[in-house]
Amino acid sequence: MSKKTVKDIDLKGKRVLVRCDFNVPLDENGNITDNTRIVAALPTIKYLLENNCSVILCSHLGRPKGEFNEKYSLKPVAKELSRLLEKQVIMSKDVIGEDTKKKVAELKQGEILLLENVRFHREETDNDPEFSKALASLAEIYVNDAFGAAHRAHSSTVGVAEYLPAVSGFLIEKELKFLGGALENPERPFMAILGGAKVSDKIGVIDSLLEKVDTLMIGGGMAYTFFKAQGYGVGNSICEEDKLDLAKELMEKAKTKGVKLMLPIDTKIGKEFKPDTESKTVSWTEIPDGWEGFDIGEKTIEMYQEELRKAKTVVWNGPVGLFEFDQFAIGTNAIAKALSELTDATTIIGGGDSAAAVKKAGLQDKMTHISTGGGASLEFLEGKKLPGIECLQDK
Repeated sequence: MSKKTVKDIDLKGKRVLVRCDFNVPLDENGNITDNTRIVAALPTIKYLLENNCSVILCSHLGRPKGEFNEKYSLKPVAKELSRLLEKQVIMSKDVIGEDTKKKVAELKQGEILLLENVRFHREETDNDPEFSKALASLAEIYVNDAFGAAHRAHSSTVGVAEYLPAVSGFLIEKELKFLGGALENPERPFMAILGGAKVSDKIGVIDSLLEKVDTLMIGGGMAYTFFKAQGYGVGNSICEEDKLDLAKELMEKAKTKGVKLMLPIDTKIGKEFKPDTESKTVSWTEIPDGWEGFDIGEKTIEMYQEELRKAKTVVWNGPVGLFEFDQFAIGTNAIAKALSELTDATTIIGGGDSAAAVKKAGLQDKMTHISTGGGASLEFLEGKKLPGIECLQDK
């Protein structure tokens, strides 16, 4: 998928509207607790400044449901951006209102304006043509660098591309290079690790990856649906009874395709859903009633680590245990560590909780690429077309 980037278009001295993904976590006092997404936008912003552009940034934050809500204001982002760029970021009080129009008219080359949260307008998520047109009228060129929102057909991700020349920023270029490269032309053996709670969240991804990978390792809550599908009891573990036939079909498909589908052979179980619950490790076929599976066991960790040592390309999406509780984070941390030790393989972390787990383990610098989009990277791995990328100009 070859899309034009900021390097393929004449930007010098132009007014450029950039869609970023500044949907960052905030604490109750409105302080940013993780600035990864802001840092990820810096290369594109700096490139535009070097080219003497007037830069207008827009993003959403949280789910304000189409109305102004101070709790979801982008003010903390403006402050953090100013700190990181060592340059004042001007903030507008609205999105397409009088304050924005005035500030855009006054914006000089080399200056940055951040618009208020685009989702303060219901028209944003409706991809309303009039709203898109008003947003586009602020600039001469549109750059999408919000991979985390590229699976949404909203005004600021798709609508504005109807009215302006549209190209990608460096972050989307990087996501397409690594995720796209892994799917289209991976160095083999190509392995995928899929975790998370439910099979239903990952059906499309499992189905799509079975066409491409050499080995698929399953962990997390979804493993128990596969156990039950083979006729074993799973106690109180998460299990989607209505997906048992599907789990059987996926196991059958793996066989037909010659893909090595690996499931846990032991599991760490707990009595209750709480950090300090009583726990023990049992074989995958012997989960007692009244207990719940929360992590992969030691034998599974060893088995998965041994398999991963052979890998040349690995995609990981979803933790393999309840990593929020320390005693059930052992499997997820072990997978992160195993990937960090693969010095001659491409390791791609598919956003969301897996990215959070890698960061929590302090291993983010040891991975080839950590995706900034949870839902977007899932849909991309599934082979779906992402509207926010489809609308950009082809090379």
